[in-house]
Amino acid sequence: MPAPSATTDRNWKRTISLFLGGQTISLFGSSLVQYAIMWHITLSTDSGAMMTIAILCGFVPTFFLSPFAGVWADRYDRKKLIAYSDSLIALTTLVMALLFLAGYDALWLLFVMSAIRALGTGVQTPAVGAFIPQLVPAEQLTRVNGVNGTLQAMTMFAAPVVSAGLLSVAPLQAIFFIDVATAIVGVLTLLLLVREKPRQAAPDAQERGYLADLRQGVRYVREHSFLKPFFFFMALYMILISPAAFLSPLQVTRSFGPDLWRLTAIELAFSVGMMAGGLLIAAWQGFRNKAHTMTLSFLVTGLACAGLGVVPSFWVYLALMALVGLMMPVFNTPATVLLQQKVEESYLGRVFGVMGMISSSMMPLGMLLFGPLADRIPIERLLVATGLLIFGLGIGFGRSRQLLRAGEPSGEPGEEKEAREAGLEEKP
Repeated sequence: MPAPSATTDRNWKRTISLFLGGQTISLFGSSLVQYAIMWHITLSTDSGAMMTIAILCGFVPTFFLSPFAGVWADRYDRKKLIAYSDSLIALTTLVMALLFLAGYDALWLLFVMSAIRALGTGVQTPAVGAFIPQLVPAEQLTRVNGVNGTLQAMTMFAAPVVSAGLLSVAPLQAIFFIDVATAIVGVLTLLLLVREKPRQAAPDAQERGYLADLRQGVRYVREHSFLKPFFFFMALYMILISPAAFLSPLQVTRSFGPDLWRLTAIELAFSVGMMAGGLLIAAWQGFRNKAHTMTLSFLVTGLACAGLGVVPSFWVYLALMALVGLMMPVFNTPATVLLQQKVEESYLGRVFGVMGMISSSMMPLGMLLFGPLADRIPIERLLVATGLLIFGLGIGFGRSRQLLRAGEPSGEPGEEKEAREAGLEEKP
């Protein structure tokens, strides 16, 4: 069954505020380092191959670790998993800062650092997704996840500006030390101040092997009434959105001019849109049926992406990019809440692990297709084509009976009965 409501805890607002505040501070430090590494590699090598290696180091470890991390999130203390992953990232960053201070600044060290940080992210993502329902009343999940999306967007907005400013006046290792400090704040806040509701793990969880737990989680997703179509639509969406996400700087350079302020402007427009979208979904909370809210995001995003391929004005282009950003929380927030409310507690970590695999793999896979095409076909045509396909995907999403049924407000026994009917009860 879904996690028990935390409504009996009168201090849940204080608890979730401390948790999100600590995580945001830690995320800000991590974002500073990510931008600093990316720009350092770009400026020192001017090599697309080196940037590709860096991107792979940041995605591939998360993809491979996510399913196992989902098992850990279902077996062990989620708060400790989050703290351990943050600590691993901080320790790696500290070692790298000391090596750079000592004069060891080889490029391969940054690749290793990116890979280890990606491992930490792979552990942290499913643990955080499964941990939030232990802190928040079920009826407040949409609002809290919307606020969390806004905080993340604010970090995305501020981090590149701050990182660029720091990198212009201080060495790379100085930013590393900032990340260590913010991670310490996040870990101490989590361990000392955040109090979660206890949860019941599966009684025989420790007796089964990891692969057995992993197979059971995969079977749960495959046989669940809405998870299989949900992840199918999500995977296609992330493939199709990759041109708008990754090729827009190249398009702007080719179509509007190679000005640095233009490239900065599209990043800021997207971030501002995401901030506004997080606030919108936190206040509005979407339609009564969450599937309708996600369908709206599909349709508007598809039209906006297609519009990016036809607008002649850069200022209209920025407005459409902000609209794409606005729609991200309108999809992500109800999607996350849907999983938190509809998935049984003992499977929640593994389901978020599958979601992490999709998130870390589909957009890079999309770029394997659309990246080479961008050198043969105008990017504008790619954006129009993928935008219309996203729009069509939204129509299909909104007509899926399984997704519409799952999107209805909670209140029915639902998932436990459904799991029994699917033969998914945990066996001794």
